[in-house]
Parts: sequence; structure tokens; C-alpha cells
Amino acid sequence: MSSHKRSGEKIRYMAYIRSNRPPPAWVVVRTKRKVMRSPAQRNWRTNKLDM
Repeated sequence: MSSHKRSGEKIRYMAYIRSNRPPPAWVVVRTKRKVMRSPAQRNWRTNKLDM
């Protein structure tokens, strides 16, 4: 990957990084661990980005 990226590409990468975070702890507690992960979460090795 190049070190100099276009600004639109950077914004898309930042959106992917933000969406890959787990849900907050209070959500896990409130749902009694039924919600443990976000539907947008992915693994860096198995699911690649559509870019």
C-alpha cells in the first residue's frame, strides 16, 4: 500500500476502522451478552475491504 493516499481513500479507511470496533460494554451487559459483536466487525485476515 502506498504511503501517500488520496483524501477520499483515507476517509474510507477511517470509516472502516471506526466500524470495526466492538460494541460498548453497557450494550453487552444490557443484552446479557446476546450482543457481543457488531455486524460490521470483520477480521483483517479473512475479510478484505472492497476498495
